[in-house]
Amino acid sequence: MEDDLIISLTRQVKEEVVENYLLERRLIDLQMEHLKSRSLEVRRQARIAGLRLARLSILAVSPGMQSRLWEILGIKTNSFWTYCMNVEFKGKVRFIRARALTRKARFRKVLLESYSRFYSWTNQYKTLYEDLAKECLAVNRNIDSFHKNFDLLSILNFIRNLDMHVLDKKKILGDNFTAKEMAELDKSLYISQISMEKLDLPAPLDLPECDSIRGKILNLADEIFLRHPEEVKTILQ
Repeated sequence: MEDDLIISLTRQVKEEVVENYLLERRLIDLQMEHLKSRSLEVRRQARIAGLRLARLSILAVSPGMQSRLWEILGIKTNSFWTYCMNVEFKGKVRFIRARALTRKARFRKVLLESYSRFYSWTNQYKTLYEDLAKECLAVNRNIDSFHKNFDLLSILNFIRNLDMHVLDKKKILGDNFTAKEMAELDKSLYISQISMEKLDLPAPLDLPECDSIRGKILNLADEIFLRHPEEVKTILQ
């Protein structure tokens, strides 16, 4: 009688562990779904900033001047941001209009204002990226805690020994498993940590402030105007 009571209590405890496991796992799944949903918004912000960089690239006119621009802004080649410099953005981002006495002065203003707007949008992206990175760290801590609190193989062994009536009643995981199936199930149910790389988000740029590179931007504008006057004229029309 006493043994039956111990067995019954043990079973109840184990069933509660299984239920807690499923509940905690569902909570983590919801947190990860939220992260992925947020990452779509953050990625959209990256594309918006990228379009402003594409506008700057078009203003630079030629590959040589574009390379000079990369150097000034500290943008590495073969990155999301250098890809953005080749993106076609007409119809998505309007050209900036500026008033000045000469075409050269107008072009200088346009290039400066284009960088200012790119800098602003990039910083907005950086803020969103860093906030999401903090959320990733919090979720990863929850994942670590989950793995420490639950021994999945022990839980699977317990489920394996439940009769089909109980399995059907509780709707937990399914039929009995072979040893190989349980190992595969353990592997497939393991929750991997999430990272910004897995969310496919480019690292934000650490751009120089507008005032700190004003002279370099103006010098670049003058050189572009000198080398490509007809292209600049077309851009400013």
